[in-house]
Amino acid sequence: MSTQTKDRPGLSWKEVCEDPHLQDLPYKIETNERGQIVMSPNYLWHSRAQHQLAQHLDQHIDGGEVLTEAAVQTKKGTKVADVAWFSGERWEEVKDCYDAPVAPEICVEIRSSGNTEAEMAEKRGLYFEAGAEEVWICDEEGQIIFYDAEGTRESSRRVPSFPSQIDT
Repeated sequence: MSTQTKDRPGLSWKEVCEDPHLQDLPYKIETNERGQIVMSPNYLWHSRAQHQLAQHLDQHIDGGEVLTEAAVQTKKGTKVADVAWFSGERWEEVKDCYDAPVAPEICVEIRSSGNTEAEMAEKRGLYFEAGAEEVWICDEEGQIIFYDAEGTRESSRRVPSFPSQIDT
């Protein structure tokens, strides 16, 4: 069933996931608030940073689930966190969804040179509105900035031992 209407001519996340024409695209796919597909190609360093962040997160926090490419429903469409951590309880709520109706407790974005600060700030806000406790932004040099709903933090509240720098 399509979510297309006169006012919203786009696709649902389920339709995007199930469309055979979109299965093997080498791009990160998200949707905007109109259900339109937004694609962002990634450099190989981005994939490596994603792997490094997921590994570190898995090593520094017990329990829960560490994911890459975690789709999250927001008021402006489905956004995909590069890396995410769900508590066991929250994971049980969302594990069978195409896109999580509630954000993981930790959402991590890897900022590329094409991303503006305004884009990153908007995405942080969307994740917090969707229920994230923390949003981390990792830049191209591997420097991580930790945020909670109040702003920048020196370290993660959930994972205080997480390093503020990774290899990219």
